[in-house]
Amino acid sequence: MPFALLKDRALISVSGPDAEHFLQNILTTDLDALGNGEAKPGALLTPQGKILFDFLISRAGENAFRIECRADVSDDFIRRLMLYRLRAKVEIAKSEQTLVTVAWGKESIVSESDSTAVADRRFGDEGVTRFHAGTAEAGDIAAWQAFRIAHGIAESGSDYALGDAFPHDVLLDEMGGVGFKKGCYVGQEVVSRMQHRGTARRRVLIVQAGLPLPAAGAELTVGGRPVGTLGSTATVTGLAIARIDRVKAALDAGQPVLADDVPVTLTIPAWAKFSFPQETAGAEEA
Repeated sequence: MPFALLKDRALISVSGPDAEHFLQNILTTDLDALGNGEAKPGALLTPQGKILFDFLISRAGENAFRIECRADVSDDFIRRLMLYRLRAKVEIAKSEQTLVTVAWGKESIVSESDSTAVADRRFGDEGVTRFHAGTAEAGDIAAWQAFRIAHGIAESGSDYALGDAFPHDVLLDEMGGVGFKKGCYVGQEVVSRMQHRGTARRRVLIVQAGLPLPAAGAELTVGGRPVGTLGSTATVTGLAIARIDRVKAALDAGQPVLADDVPVTLTIPAWAKFSFPQETAGAEEA
């Protein structure tokens, strides 16, 4: 069973009588739909609906949750949570010296006896398990990167900058990371409006090329005009956040999409429900 040690991840514990109510009121994830033994994605947004922090959240016992996030922003995340805590009966702390390991493959099944193992629901039934008391062995991080890219799963830092993307841009709306039926949370009005109006135009796409791709951050262009930005890469495959209306217009016109000077093909992740727009008039606007 392939696995990888994720050295760039940290764990934050949120516990206490008010923990679920507290988190439900500020995060995008609907905790009413979060079961034991699973981790779902989510975000803490700005009031304008942009992703301030992204994470995976799981239950860690009664009135307790475990939030897995980027290690380099974990202290800032905790400070932001503390600002929202006010008088809620909640304890917020970072778990020290805890290793996060991910394993994947159909044989990677969460054991009910292992309370530190959770199924990563971003990958559906692909058998991805995250261990929050993992091995210190390095495993194969390159293989994990390639697996994540092949499934179209974007993460901040690697694929987009915090404060620069809406949940729809990175497909949180399609992988259970946004609760559209729950009550208000920070940034909810903007996200709900995008959902109901169908105005999301930037989306994560899988990039494929016949030559090695340039480094993350390279601009995707059509006829010299930008259509998106390259994120994570694994030699000839990668992820990009791109304007799907402009990509569709290029496909209809038979124009090549370039990552720097490398011709690329852009496809929608197989599990995603969105599609390229049928009408591309106005794709050159804005």
